[in-house]
Amino acid sequence: MRQYDVIIIGSGLGSLVCGAILSKNGYKVCIYEKNRQIGGCLQTFSRDKAIIDSGVHYIGSLGEGQTLNKVFRYLGIMDSLKLKQLDVDGFDQIHFKDEAVTYKMAQGYDNFIEQLLVHFPAEKDALHAYCDKIKEVCSKFPLFNLRMGHYTEKEAVIGLDTCTFIRSITDNERLQHVLAGNNLLYAGVAHKTPFYVHALVQNSYIEGSWKCVDGGSQIARSLNKVIKENGGTVIRNMAVSSIVECNGQADHIVLENGETVTGKYFISGLHPAKTMEITQSSTLRNAYRARIGSLENTPGTFMLNIVMKPGCFRYQNYNYYHHATDNAWEGINQTTDNWPQTYAMFSAAGSKDSQFTDNISIMTYMRYEEVATWHDTFNTDSSPDDRSADYQAFKAEKAERLLDAVEKQFPGIRDCILAYYAATPLTYRDYLAMPEGSMYGIAKDANDPLKTMIPSATRLPNLYLTGQNLNLHGILGVTMTAVLTSAELVGLERLVNEISAA
Repeated sequence: MRQYDVIIIGSGLGSLVCGAILSKNGYKVCIYEKNRQIGGCLQTFSRDKAIIDSGVHYIGSLGEGQTLNKVFRYLGIMDSLKLKQLDVDGFDQIHFKDEAVTYKMAQGYDNFIEQLLVHFPAEKDALHAYCDKIKEVCSKFPLFNLRMGHYTEKEAVIGLDTCTFIRSITDNERLQHVLAGNNLLYAGVAHKTPFYVHALVQNSYIEGSWKCVDGGSQIARSLNKVIKENGGTVIRNMAVSSIVECNGQADHIVLENGETVTGKYFISGLHPAKTMEITQSSTLRNAYRARIGSLENTPGTFMLNIVMKPGCFRYQNYNYYHHATDNAWEGINQTTDNWPQTYAMFSAAGSKDSQFTDNISIMTYMRYEEVATWHDTFNTDSSPDDRSADYQAFKAEKAERLLDAVEKQFPGIRDCILAYYAATPLTYRDYLAMPEGSMYGIAKDANDPLKTMIPSATRLPNLYLTGQNLNLHGILGVTMTAVLTSAELVGLERLVNEISAA
């Protein structure tokens, strides 16, 4: 029977960062991944010679001296990454209805204010108040600033919701919605999404916004290399069927092939509800399981990945967010009849051609109910299934509707399309084991913030959680959550000091 110090379930970013940290600190680590490719949302796939990102389209806080840069340097992967900085004067561009103007979100706080003052010259005080509040709220999260602190620091700010705060600093409705204009980044809901979620995400991109050249899977490959160099193991194409308790603690896992593997510590990168589902334990009370299972998830994603004809569609060194109405919060409330009400468009940065992109990704919301007809199907690389002709027709109809919307802002874009590939909530459910293909996992709620913040430690003393559902999603959020999870074994103060020193 195989035995490890730490068994990690799933190979998403959180799991890989935990594996890298713990293997660097002398633990014998093994990661089990059910898919052929590691990385979770970091996965890329190739179509028509184009490298397409499945989920990670840009990264913040990677500049010298910034938090993610420091963690990646500590892990030893920073210098191996191929990166391209987005447009300093407008990493995100926000657009409403059929207007000619777009509003730019710039890198650097002074520049951020300066670019928006072009359109809102009377709102200088409001923009300063907005930026000051982001900095204040971010300062209340010690780990994101790589320092020790206490949970009470956060308590004063976690109950503030994004929409209410933005409305409090300005009566200019257009500015209110511009500042919320990239809320697809966190599936924003008016009067519900906490401002700390908005602030931590927005701050990381204002600090510095970067694309991975030739795809985000390079992060997964680099972390995999670190794990293996430190004696760790990553096993692909092998799902974990169950985590089994014995004498009040997690004792072993059972793999899909029936094999049993024992460990001293266990970390699950799966959605907490999925972790509860596969954990056989009398110590985990039904009330605890029910609470985890009852938490609301963010909606699902419809992603259209488009391969472009060579030399046809110019590379855009920014991300484009469109809203069909004047209200940036309305996109999430789309219906089957008026879908899509919002979308984000990302140009892929490739090493072969800096002037033209070979693929773009267009992301919008999709409710799971729309694909529930095919709930009992399952499709991944290792378990292929085309589902059915009516599912393919459904995807094609949705893709064409989304392209109709995009064509209004980018006339002639269809002429540049070589091929396209659509992903629905079922795709993300099957590949990432996310309930109903949720975009960002558990939805945070400013009205009951403690309910939606899940600690990394579970009721089993040697079973821990990591990933986007605990503190914050995104590359920065998941990485810092993995630091917190790893600190359960190596000590937070020691880990923070080592990262800062690196």
